[in-house]
Amino acid sequence: MRSMKFRPFAAALALAGASLSVQAQDVIKIAGIYELSGAGASAGTYFKDGVELAVKEINAAGGILGKKIESTVTYTQTQPGVAKGLAAKAADDNVFAIFGPVFSGSIMVSMTESRRAEIPNWTGGEAAAVTAQGNPYIFRTSFGQASSFPKLAKYIQGKAKTLAVIYQNNDFGKGGRDQIVKLLETGPTKIIAEVATDQGQVDFSAAVLKAKQANADALFVYLTEEESARALRELRKQGYDKPIIGETVLISQKVIELAGDAANGITGHVGLTVDAPIPEMLTFKGKFYQAYKYIPDHNGIKGYMGVYAMKAGIEKVGKIDRRAVAKAMHGMEIKKSKYPGVIMDVRYDETGEIDRESFLVEVKGGKQVVVSTLPPLGKK
Repeated sequence: MRSMKFRPFAAALALAGASLSVQAQDVIKIAGIYELSGAGASAGTYFKDGVELAVKEINAAGGILGKKIESTVTYTQTQPGVAKGLAAKAADDNVFAIFGPVFSGSIMVSMTESRRAEIPNWTGGEAAAVTAQGNPYIFRTSFGQASSFPKLAKYIQGKAKTLAVIYQNNDFGKGGRDQIVKLLETGPTKIIAEVATDQGQVDFSAAVLKAKQANADALFVYLTEEESARALRELRKQGYDKPIIGETVLISQKVIELAGDAANGITGHVGLTVDAPIPEMLTFKGKFYQAYKYIPDHNGIKGYMGVYAMKAGIEKVGKIDRRAVAKAMHGMEIKKSKYPGVIMDVRYDETGEIDRESFLVEVKGGKQVVVSTLPPLGKK
């Protein structure tokens, strides 16, 4: 019984020791936990390549506070349980930060380990629930649904009086479905059909038929990459000719590549696109292509920008201290004039959400064409 009383004190000593050992390291160790196989392979690979490109650039320029970044790469097989185990191992390895996973279902599970170990964790997951847990160590690299969907809803309300929705029955898809339903329930656009589908689903004929039969003015599709492409091909196969609207994934470069001509004509809101009319984005696009010989989608941008956000946080506090950096990130505004690697001015709020400009795009000739640039939500 006596030893039980000293466990909290012992745990505190262990955490303090871990923090000191991180500061004493000659390198800044980061752990990449990515979906490099399974349903998330495309997203995870793009995200990983973005992270690795930023690491190479920063190290070539002298590192952060004179210390080089040392990164490791592990893959989750797009399995939340595997992601949790890899995050626990990263904690045991006493890394400074974790990047990934990208899929919301995986980060929702794995971030319990990074939080327990007080490790800053940058994720590409977009489900609203990711930053709703009060986790002070989780940070977005992209808009969460609570930030992006208000812009999307406004766009939809200007396009359609009735809407059908095809969504994916997982944390990502259900989070998006819940957001759009909530935002449209008091507006002029009415949702008249909701069609749930599964992650990894191959046959979309029945789902598309249900959406067509609803005869709504437009269709909102919210699925992950490969499923989005399959749905688009089936929509064109069945002759669907109403507006098809997406949010980030549906109109991403990877989906356009997979869907081919079936992607032409779709529209929607994106937080990031390599075709944004921003000089820093065009520079990034060129460097990424030179390094990997392919054009990145939003996931590649997210990984790249996340590492530069970490750099800004470390340099703000002036030391390699996980807790101090996590605290400093909340409410922090990062200007691209000082850190071109963040590409766009960005602000982190107290939950780890971000706010910055975003874009309305249309797919034409197999490419994203920016129709307009939208200001940050918090802009006065």
